[in-house]
Amino acid sequence: MTPGRAIAVIPARGGSKRVPDKNVRHLAGKPLIAYTIAAAVESGIFSRVVVSTDSQKIAEVARQCGAEVPFMREATLADDFSHVSAVTADALARLDPQGREYEAVSQLMPSCPFRTADDIIASHDQFAKSCVDSQISVVRYVFQNPWWAVRLNARRELQPVFKEHLTARSQDLPELFCPAGGTWWARTEPFRRVKNFYQEGVTAWEIPWQRGFDIDTLEDWAMAEVISRLLHERTFV
Repeated sequence: MTPGRAIAVIPARGGSKRVPDKNVRHLAGKPLIAYTIAAAVESGIFSRVVVSTDSQKIAEVARQCGAEVPFMREATLADDFSHVSAVTADALARLDPQGREYEAVSQLMPSCPFRTADDIIASHDQFAKSCVDSQISVVRYVFQNPWWAVRLNARRELQPVFKEHLTARSQDLPELFCPAGGTWWARTEPFRRVKNFYQEGVTAWEIPWQRGFDIDTLEDWAMAEVISRLLHERTFV
């Protein structure tokens, strides 16, 4: 890929339900979205760092933090049902309607504040060297073991999701990974067609769990405050 022909899209709607005003709520003294904007800008990879939002409040904070907000997102793409990939596809269609400006697009979720500029650079290096059309960031499961997942029926009886693995020792089970919103990449030509990062042959770039931590709930927010402090104290490598 040609240097400078990548664009970053940061989707940030204003209607967060579980954490009100999440994208502009302050974490360790800064608006949440500021962390993602700073990482994107500092990486030096992108010709443009764009925030797609339906909120004037988020737009104002994003501009103050160094991002562009060249348009306001339509309400139909800011509800509780729209897939976030559609938001990135919309931004790409608006900003490069002829498909001539950008070879790659990166979707950076503001709910993952601890990914760094170096993480973006490393993920881009892997993607640029590959022959795939899309790549998403993943983290290893580090707390509960997903192989032992169970459902509960109406009588609260256990119903194993992976029955054959329920009694296996953890060290005998293969590692599983969870998609994380840190840094997703796609080549723009195929992305325009499918409007999704989950394309055939999509590959993974692994980010440490603490830097790929995703904030969705108030409980996550409390955990993020702890992670922020530990990262500042360099408890994590």
